[in-house]
Parts: sequence; structure tokens; C-alpha cells
Amino acid sequence: MDTARVAELLQPFLNGPGHSQRSEAPAVLSSTQLKHISTYIDLLLRWNARINLTAIREEEEIVNRHFGESLFAARHLFPTKTTWGRPGSALSEVEGAVQAEQSSARTRLIDVGSGAGFPGLPMKIWAPYIDLTLIESNHKRATFLREVSRTLTLMNVDVFSGRAEDYRNPLAEVVTLRAVERFENALPIAASLVVPGGRLALLISEAQLACAQDLTPSFGWTAPLPVPLSSHRILAIAVRES
Repeated sequence: MDTARVAELLQPFLNGPGHSQRSEAPAVLSSTQLKHISTYIDLLLRWNARINLTAIREEEEIVNRHFGESLFAARHLFPTKTTWGRPGSALSEVEGAVQAEQSSARTRLIDVGSGAGFPGLPMKIWAPYIDLTLIESNHKRATFLREVSRTLTLMNVDVFSGRAEDYRNPLAEVVTLRAVERFENALPIAASLVVPGGRLALLISEAQLACAQDLTPSFGWTAPLPVPLSSHRILAIAVRES
């Protein structure tokens, strides 16, 4: 998919509701990030013809529904590495690399029920300095996630091909959950993977928020943020208090 069109479609999610109104430059994607997203879309469409990765088949809708929502969450969870100068400029690439290198501590992100990689892989494209674990029990989808990581040469990405309740590796500073089956069962498991003081980020419908809050009594919730171009989708973020 043409990278200029990708950038155009993603702008509402990078500078929409919740964007800081202070004097810093607007959030933009570098040419490398846009190329990664374009390649990812091509892989997704090719694999989707063989296995069921997403019911959405049209390129622009994939950008809006999957990449847009994922990057909207990413800019709120990882806001400090996002103003990298003019889109596609050499300066933006250099500044991005320097800022990633200067990150004070590596952040571990676990994406539970990753499916076709959303929101975890777009978050890794947005914030290359994070250590990403994708938990996906479907082996064909897990194979796809590894293929995307290899093709985009993303470092520090681990695909756990199993159930989240069987995951025994270190807990994470950020855990994400989006579009999983049996939400009421999956959420407590995802919450258990968050370190004390870490964040749980949910991309859900407004109707699911009360249930999410009831299922996570040890978390303090911030005000939900509406996802751009959606009438009912929200980003809900909570901090584990104990």
C-alpha cells in the first residue's frame, strides 16, 4: 500500500482526541515506520487469503480499524518517542534512533491474544525500544506473527504460541488486550501479567468498561479515551496498585 496514503489515513489517530495541545511538534511516523506498516499490510492480505487472520479485507479499512486503533493506544502509552520531525525526513530517522537509544530503561509489553498482531506489533513499530511478547494460542497465527517480525527485522520480539494462563516468563510494565474471545475470562489473566505499578491497556467497547473495572479490583482506572473515527470504541488504561 502506498505509504503516503497510509500516513494520511493514520493522521486522525496520531493527532486526534487526546493529542497534547502544547507547543511540541505533531506526532508523525518516519519513512521507515510507514514502510513497515505498508509491508505488514501486504503480508496480512497475502496470508489472509490462506488463513483467517482478520475479517476485514479492504486495505484502507485495515489501516483505520487495526493500525489506527493500535497506534492511537501506542501514542498514549509511549508518548515520549513520537515527535521525530518531518514525516519521511532523514532527520526524523536519526532523532528516532537517538531517542530510542536514550530510553532510560527497557519496557516489556505483553499483548494477550495477539491474533494478527494488533495492537502489539504496531506498538513495536511505534516504539522500537520496547521488548514485546505476543501471546497467541493459534499456531498458524503465531507463525504469521513470527513471519512479520522477521520480514520487518524487528528486534526483541517473542511469540509465545500457547494460552496466556500457561505463560511463565517475566511480568510486564504494559499489558494489552483487544478483540479477544471470552473477554470475562481473558481479562483477569491479562491483569495478572502486569507488574505492580504497571499498566493494563484495553481497546474495547464502551459497554465493556464497567465489566472490566469490576474484574480488576486491584487496578486504578483513568478516564477512557474515545478512539477516533469510532462511535463506541475506547482506550481504557489502568494502573496496578498491588
